[in-house]
Amino acid sequence: MKPQFILSPLASDNGKILLSMGLMRALVRRGMNVQTFECGPDLSDTVCHAAATGNASVNLDTWYSSRTRIQSLYNTYGEHADVCVIDNAAGLFDGYRKWQGSGAELAKTLSVPVVLTVNARTAAYSLAPALCGFKHFRQGVKIAGVIFYQVHSPSQYGFLREICADAGVESLGYLPCWDSLRMPARYSALTSSVKSELDKTARQTAELIEKTVDIDRLLNLATRIFPCAYSLPYTSEAEPRLPICRKKLHIAVASDPAFCFFYRQNIDSLKETGDISFFSPVYGNDLPPADMIYLPGGYPELFARQLHRWKRQLQQLREYAEAGGKVLAEGGGIALLANTMTVRQGGTPYEMAGVLPFDITVKDARLYSGYRKAEFRKHSLRGYEYRYFDVSINEASVLQTAYMTNLKGTETPASFICRYKNVIASTAHCCWEDTDIFEWWQ
Repeated sequence: MKPQFILSPLASDNGKILLSMGLMRALVRRGMNVQTFECGPDLSDTVCHAAATGNASVNLDTWYSSRTRIQSLYNTYGEHADVCVIDNAAGLFDGYRKWQGSGAELAKTLSVPVVLTVNARTAAYSLAPALCGFKHFRQGVKIAGVIFYQVHSPSQYGFLREICADAGVESLGYLPCWDSLRMPARYSALTSSVKSELDKTARQTAELIEKTVDIDRLLNLATRIFPCAYSLPYTSEAEPRLPICRKKLHIAVASDPAFCFFYRQNIDSLKETGDISFFSPVYGNDLPPADMIYLPGGYPELFARQLHRWKRQLQQLREYAEAGGKVLAEGGGIALLANTMTVRQGGTPYEMAGVLPFDITVKDARLYSGYRKAEFRKHSLRGYEYRYFDVSINEASVLQTAYMTNLKGTETPASFICRYKNVIASTAHCCWEDTDIFEWWQ
């Protein structure tokens, strides 16, 4: 038995992440080992979770994984935790297709209760039927209670408690308005100053929550049997993946403020295959000896000048790729392999490694976002795209390219996965799951 719950808003609201971080930190301040999960593919929120708890967060996404696999991931990563907190950024029943992929579906799959988070800035009595509807809409989705945020005063919270009583939902407390509590801009790199700001915000929010949220009551209502039971029909996907028989490999992973978006499952999969060493393109570390280089996503366009300055490292990366070295780049990671990167319209094109015939341009921070799917070298790949730059391919004939489709099955020419020698680059972040990624090079 352990406390475990999903935090979910009624509808998507960026202000909720403050409450999530504060509650996570408040649990840590109680001496609890908190394992966090993200419902869906978002990688920026997982950075906030790690800042609040000190533990890497895990994405649970039914677009990537079957029901059995989701249950297996949850049980594996939550095993040694004192409490499991699943953060859902979208509305509780908002999925990629109706309620598929939603926080509600995840709550039912894992048999964990939901704690609703409600922005009280404009809340009025019509909230009562809304809460009642959420409580009874889908059988198997248990609403444990509600926490409010952006509450102006204790008297307003008294009114909100009356609303909850009339709706038959437990009110667990609130986070008051505090103008000094601010999150860093969503489009910002994970620099030391941003980390410090996230830590400070989590601490200050936790101090408020400890005074205004009934944490003991929350933990009591959320305590459930762990591990969660596997649903029938049970599939072999829940079984541990057997180690692949090959020599122990050396894998170099880019990790710094510009390259910080990766799925925890992917890193753990690489650890099963070999020894991992980290290097920093932003700070110009030499490439470590490696059988494979992994360039995860992030915001390299915010560091274009710094990346360009480290010509020795860019040369090492180019020589490694031209010699047939295995490179896997995803999302923002592909920018390091491009010919040039231009951070504003008409600006200086900064030379990159020049491995791939790409030119990267940032135009008014245009966002490419959404689920993607592709067939590549006999493998069916699923991913999530999240980037703010355009990619211009200069010499497509030298690449093996597969264009990705969106959820509707429509091809998106701006989204692709390609290969040059042993370099594989994808505009989307892929969750490798049980795939042996080294088969992609065969």
